[in-house]
Amino acid sequence: MGTEIINALKSITLSINKNEYVALMGPSGSGKSTLMNILGCLDSPTSGTYILNDIDVSLMSDGDLAEVRNKQIGFVFQTFNLLPRLSALDNVALPLVYAGLSKTQRIEKAEDALNKVGLGDRMTHKPNELSGGQRQRVAIARALVNDPAIILADEPTGNLDTKTSVEIMGIFERIHNGGNTVILVTHEPDIADHAHRIVRLRDGLVEADYQNEKIIKVDDPDHHYKVKGI
Repeated sequence: MGTEIINALKSITLSINKNEYVALMGPSGSGKSTLMNILGCLDSPTSGTYILNDIDVSLMSDGDLAEVRNKQIGFVFQTFNLLPRLSALDNVALPLVYAGLSKTQRIEKAEDALNKVGLGDRMTHKPNELSGGQRQRVAIARALVNDPAIILADEPTGNLDTKTSVEIMGIFERIHNGGNTVILVTHEPDIADHAHRIVRLRDGLVEADYQNEKIIKVDDPDHHYKVKGI
C-alpha cells in the first residue's frame, strides 16, 4: 500500500495430509484468503516453500501453476462462478477441455459428476434456471470432474439459506468420505464445525490449530442448526 509493505502472512508453517478435512477460519484481514490463494496455486509466496504432493510449486511459472491447478485442485466459490450461457453439463465439462479429453470423455465424466451431486435431471439447464443450491451443486460437480487431490471451497454456503447450506455441507461430507482432501474457508463457526480440523488465523499468523472434537454430521438427528435471523 504505497510505500508501506503489508505482510498478509507471516512465517506460517502448515501441513495438511491427504484425506484431511480442514476449515480455515479468521476475521477479515487475518490472511485466510491469501493462504487459500497460495494453497490453490493462484498466488505464489514471496518467501518460503509450498510443497504440493511432493512437488515444490513455490517457484513455478504461471503456465505450470495453471496446469497444476487444473489437475490437482477443484475450486468451489461463494459466487458459484458459472458461465451463464452454458448448460450445467457444459459448465462441469469445461475443465476437461483444458485437460485435453475428447468430447465423449468430457460428457461421460461431467454426467457422472452431476449425478454424484444429485443433479442428473438438471444437466441441460442453464444457471439462471437453477436455484442457488443447485448452482452450487453444479460448481461442486465442476470441482470434482477432474478427480483432483484437493477440493478448495471458499465460503461455499455464503449465499445460501440455512437448509440449503446443510445440504451442501452434506455433499462435502460425502466427498471427504470418498477419499478427497477438503479445505474449507469460512468465517461461520457452524460451517467450520463440519470439518475435522480447524485452523484459526489472526493478523497473518496461525492463532490456533486443533482437531475438532464436536464434528457436525449432516445426518446427526441430535444437532439443531441455527437459522440465520432468529
